[in-house]
Amino acid sequence: MRRFGTQGPVNPQEHYVVSRTEEIADYIKRVEQGKYVVLFAPRQTGKTTFFQAALDALTVGTVTNTAGTQSESASKFNYFPIQLNFDVYKNTSVTEFYDNLYQDICEEIEKLFQRRDETQPEALSQLLANTKLTNHHAMRRFFRHLERLLTHQKFVIIIDEFDGIPQAALSDFLHTLRHIYISGKPRCPHSVGIVGVKSIAQLNYDRSISPFNIQDEFHLPNFTPEQVQELLGQYMDEVGQSFALEVITSIHKQTAGQPVLVNRFAQILTEELDIPKTESITLAHFSKAHAQLLEEDNTNFTHLLTNIRRDPRFEKLLMRIMEREDGVDFNLRSDVISELATYGVIARGVDGMCEIVNPIYLYCILQAFKAVVNGLEDEYLSEGNSEGFLGYLTPAGHIDMQPLLDNFRDFITRVGFRILQVPDTPQESVGRHLLLAYLDQFVKIIGGFMHIEVQTGRGRMDIIITHNQQKYIVETKIWRGDNRYQAGKKQLAVYLNTEGVKTGYYIVFDHRENPEPRVETETIAGLTIRSYVIPVLQELPSGSPIGDIRL
Repeated sequence: MRRFGTQGPVNPQEHYVVSRTEEIADYIKRVEQGKYVVLFAPRQTGKTTFFQAALDALTVGTVTNTAGTQSESASKFNYFPIQLNFDVYKNTSVTEFYDNLYQDICEEIEKLFQRRDETQPEALSQLLANTKLTNHHAMRRFFRHLERLLTHQKFVIIIDEFDGIPQAALSDFLHTLRHIYISGKPRCPHSVGIVGVKSIAQLNYDRSISPFNIQDEFHLPNFTPEQVQELLGQYMDEVGQSFALEVITSIHKQTAGQPVLVNRFAQILTEELDIPKTESITLAHFSKAHAQLLEEDNTNFTHLLTNIRRDPRFEKLLMRIMEREDGVDFNLRSDVISELATYGVIARGVDGMCEIVNPIYLYCILQAFKAVVNGLEDEYLSEGNSEGFLGYLTPAGHIDMQPLLDNFRDFITRVGFRILQVPDTPQESVGRHLLLAYLDQFVKIIGGFMHIEVQTGRGRMDIIITHNQQKYIVETKIWRGDNRYQAGKKQLAVYLNTEGVKTGYYIVFDHRENPEPRVETETIAGLTIRSYVIPVLQELPSGSPIGDIRL
């Protein structure tokens, strides 16, 4: 039986695989046009899997579908494609690089003839035996000789993990490919695919103009909702276990179609939760899988956290993206924005502004930058509270949200100026960080689940708590004026309606010098909205040195 794959490339014989038919057709069209294509995207986004499928289509003239069977391709035997991988070249000298590159080319050519069940021509065997690559000049001459021998076939190279090329070899290697490209057709290689994490400009560390200005950029998008349905549909067809439609929708909403996260969700649901195959996978199962995913330490999250901690400027930008309703312009000429986009942390929103790419990453970023201990945990509850957080459960076992959030408002008042001493937390973010920490502790004590539901990047963040088969929605914002405050209530009402929830909670943190605290309960479009405007102090009163304030 096939399974959902999360470790390395996947293939239709062993795994459930999104076919990517349109994307492969797009790439092959560019190959036909002789493009030199580049694809730079974060690790674990399906790049290698995609190009292996494209290579299959070019190699044997067939396209493998999601069931693992093959169909004829219009490109049969028009091309002579090989795949190289530069992953292990990084610390080699230029001479070693070209020597190993040549050996890899020879091996890949031999493999291709074997796959096509053909005999390698004697003239080609002699060329391979008598050639020695020592530098980029020798490589250019080798390709020229190879072109004469590959009659009626166009030589195509796909280079995976291009970031591994030795820095000393980079410029001359790219200049040589550019020289071949601008020399006109026919040329060898006819088409080149360069695949990596860092862009050509980022690899060109001396910041000079890129020697590879003929590149044709290729974008491999995340899975669409229909592709997530296609992926899970393969499992349902083979195993007979169904996914509720709202589960499929929720998986895409939380992951924004990021391939590894989608497959990891499915892996947990189908392999690790021990759900009987006779039962449908429901939203209750989704909540458990979601909680498990958010708490685990997997390679994808490790890459994310490593990347966002590379530069102190990243935290400042990410916090600004999350806090500001007016947004941050997605300007790729900014080194900070360009790098975070390359790492797959942010993307361009439909309005041209920066967005965190999915709610799961947003949650991880907030967890990464929040203080491990904020120093105020002992004051979450008032001295008169004898029941602890369990006192905010009704006799029926449901959450009594109004007094729970009333207490959070009172907690912010109780701690007063000490809020300014929460370590390693940007001042504008401290209210949200404390709310998340407060609710997180509460949820863990009562055995519930908490996650962030909608993407942010325009100042809005929705916290979803699930407990005892009930869903509770808390929307948070920063005060940006009364008009936006009122508009936020209507936004929350629309969201509640889509989620089938009758009551929502709206918390706005007011950082003004003269804040206006508010608590109000209203009915909007038949739904109940309880709103809080909570002042967050900005500075110490005069004559109160920070050392006098105790945690």
